[in-house]
Amino acid sequence: MASSPDGTLPSGTADDRPWLDALFLGPYGENDALLEKLVVEFLRDHVYWRRNFHPEDPPAISTHAALHPEYQALEARLRGELHQLSAALKRSVPFHSPRYIGHMASDLLLPGLAAQILTLPYNPNNVSEDAAPVTIDLEVKAGLQLARMLGYPDDPARPDCAFGHLTSGGTVANYQALRLALALKAFPVALRAAGVPDIGVPDDDWSAFNLGPDAGIALLERANAWLAAQPPREQRRWVRAVQKERLEFLGMIDFFARHPELKVPKVLAPITAHYSWSKGLKLLGLGRNQLELLPERGMRLDAGALEDVLARFERERQPVLLAVAVLGTTEYGTVDPVDAVVDARERWTAKGLGFSVHVDGAWGGYLATLFRNEDGSLRTIEEVGEGFARFPLPEVHAAFAALGRTDSVTVDPHKLGYLPYGAGAFICRDHRAVALLAEAADYVFHDTRDDDYHARYRRLGQFVPEGSKSGAAAAAVYVTHKVLPLDHAHFGRLPRQTVLAAEAFHAGSERLAAGLEGVARVSVPFAPDSNLVCLAINPAGNTDLGTANAFVRRLHDELRADPRQPLQLKQFFGSMTTLRPEAVGEVEMARILASIGIDPATLDADGDDNDKLVILRHTLMNPYLIDHTNGISYIERYLDHLGRRIDALLAS
Repeated sequence: MASSPDGTLPSGTADDRPWLDALFLGPYGENDALLEKLVVEFLRDHVYWRRNFHPEDPPAISTHAALHPEYQALEARLRGELHQLSAALKRSVPFHSPRYIGHMASDLLLPGLAAQILTLPYNPNNVSEDAAPVTIDLEVKAGLQLARMLGYPDDPARPDCAFGHLTSGGTVANYQALRLALALKAFPVALRAAGVPDIGVPDDDWSAFNLGPDAGIALLERANAWLAAQPPREQRRWVRAVQKERLEFLGMIDFFARHPELKVPKVLAPITAHYSWSKGLKLLGLGRNQLELLPERGMRLDAGALEDVLARFERERQPVLLAVAVLGTTEYGTVDPVDAVVDARERWTAKGLGFSVHVDGAWGGYLATLFRNEDGSLRTIEEVGEGFARFPLPEVHAAFAALGRTDSVTVDPHKLGYLPYGAGAFICRDHRAVALLAEAADYVFHDTRDDDYHARYRRLGQFVPEGSKSGAAAAAVYVTHKVLPLDHAHFGRLPRQTVLAAEAFHAGSERLAAGLEGVARVSVPFAPDSNLVCLAINPAGNTDLGTANAFVRRLHDELRADPRQPLQLKQFFGSMTTLRPEAVGEVEMARILASIGIDPATLDADGDDNDKLVILRHTLMNPYLIDHTNGISYIERYLDHLGRRIDALLAS
């Protein structure tokens, strides 16, 4: 979609979007009748289901109950509290509006919203089929839907089929990645310590600890086959012997005390990685010190620095648990070189330093729909790029093409999947490793030896961090993916709009910069990889970093949500973030500062507000940012508004 010569509206797309109009409640609530019809229809259907469960049972609540004074008093209190809640919620952030371009939130897809509302009265708890006989299957199927989107095997008949489940968000999904990688890494050591014979366990702890995920899964499969061939009494004896040697039984201190040759493994992540990695390492008892942050190049993980660290770790005999690549950073939307990270895993595993690769795609995971054909195959860079100005760059296409070679991925349906909070997801490439996470609870789970894929994961609570989880969220995700399959021809049309909007914003920011010449300097620090665009701004003639930061903070004060003020006083909502030299590197930092006329010498590592550059951050995910029905570009309106506010603040 190209911009029109005057830069107002992209052309040639008005007829491409009627499909959009049935998907959202709409910025003006245009689809209120559709949502109301769906909610009322399925609420009534739920009531009829209750009445027909055992129709011979008489109603427990008398038809006269509503006439009793106490009933009426309670109803009055209920209505009063709900009215107060409804009034208070009017101070919420208007995520539904194309005037909101701040954080990673937008309007909700009607299929998911309606499915979640429909399912809530049934209140399924997705840890066991006893508590959720319907929605637990939907969750497992939703995991396979996401696996297909990522390029993982999604046929349950395959022994190496992928597996995915929902979480409350990306943070818990990242915890699950750590749990699985650690269990798989330590299990061969437990087999060796227990003395399991004749299955190819390495001869020393270092080799056993560094097999890599594929070899570890193969060893697990051989162990299971060997165990199945033993008499029942011997099976029980060996299971107890191995369990007593597992890290999950011993704990960190005893496990590493028993294996003094081994060091606690490191997690490698880019310096822009989400803070959930630090939290996860603390939670598992590995410790924050085990997180090794890698430098960036162009706001993407520096593959050369990764190689250098791995070479040093090999010399120091320092094991690596996990290498993390980010698929759309939450601050800048940039995409790490996933292909380079999985290539490094292959090279170093062959050298005896095996580790898993996890992709944190909490934000960018659903962009993978742009790269998938309807049959699940990968689209070429030319096919993906049709109609875009620059998306995807070759390195971005290579990163998405490599997703199927990673070991696990985090995706957030409640971000770019346009679904209600909280719906994150964890997906692993080979489900066989998940058996290492199993936790039995006799009062929930029945003993079964059924190896059927779906039957196994009907005991979902054995494998996930939570002990209770929403089946309604699973229904929302599954139904949305059925209505909009996860390929470029269906769901991919949504993120396509967001990337087009980012390209329009990028072009518009250049016009803004030209229009403010002599007033302020405006620059995009990094051209967008996806649908986030940041702006660096500095008053003309100023060379001091602290002064520039103070000015941008004043701008952001006008853009941020303020519950103390009526929402209507805000023309637009935006967010801010910071660029730090330790994240972008000194050369890149100097380039960015120079682009807006700031003297790098004013960058003070010990200063309160001059040790970083404050920038505006814009998340362009609302599908109505370019409103063809009414001939409005909210992107251009925002940039015009921003230009006026810069003028006004500098004149005051």
